[in-house]
Amino acid sequence: MIVILEHLEWFEPEDGHVSPSLAGGYGRRPHPDITMWSHREYGHRVGIFRLLDALRQHGVRPTVAIDALTAQHYPILVQHCNAAGAEYIAHGWSVSRMVTDAMTEAEERSYIRKSVDVVGAATQSDVAGWFGPEYGESRRTPSLLADAGMRYVCDWVNDEQPYRMTTPSGEMYALPVSYPLDDADALWDRRIKVGDWVRIACETFDRLALDGVGNGRVLTLVLRPWLTGQAFRAGCVSDILHHISSSNNAWFATGAQIVDSYREQALHFRSQRAGDKS
Repeated sequence: MIVILEHLEWFEPEDGHVSPSLAGGYGRRPHPDITMWSHREYGHRVGIFRLLDALRQHGVRPTVAIDALTAQHYPILVQHCNAAGAEYIAHGWSVSRMVTDAMTEAEERSYIRKSVDVVGAATQSDVAGWFGPEYGESRRTPSLLADAGMRYVCDWVNDEQPYRMTTPSGEMYALPVSYPLDDADALWDRRIKVGDWVRIACETFDRLALDGVGNGRVLTLVLRPWLTGQAFRAGCVSDILHHISSSNNAWFATGAQIVDSYREQALHFRSQRAGDKS
């Protein structure tokens, strides 16, 4: 489970790139658009606590993707996430500043470094993962992430297992998320009914559990407190967690735990193959 804590800036930044399909983002009204901004702010004020409670009740250690502005300006949220044993993923500077090819290499390198440093300092933790705002990347992002000491990235959605990425320096792994179940894509963009979303998530888990009997599969749900932390949706998150936890085939793990497990198994497999050939 990746819980996203991201800040929507009051004014659309002139030097940043905003996704044209940003859920709950800048409307067409003259700035500031208080309705949209405060809708997002609801997640920081109310929704996050419902989601953390749901995860705690099912024994799930949260993986929290947090951007630099949230980490800097919402220490109370960091305290609650720390108390929940959260593992942190850097999530850029803000949701209003997406990574794109419009950045120069120097600008992107600085953006990544500053984002990681701020999150690490605010949470007092070693940050090993990255999740770009709105899944945004340039063509050089994985390499720059590896240079910055990141071990995994969650922007790539092309598999149901982690995999190693090819970068000029350092080890970098993709930890794919289940994009069709991403709450913004499913509930906001495609307007899937909440009950149908729960059913689809449970059916997805059941199929992955079946397919992964021999080698495992990853179901990474992306949750935003301003969406799934709403009073009428939070119980649905608990329904999904209950279904998964009722199975004997599930391991609730953080992003780093999943990547470390995959890496160890891959190294063991390569060692066995090398031994068979000798």
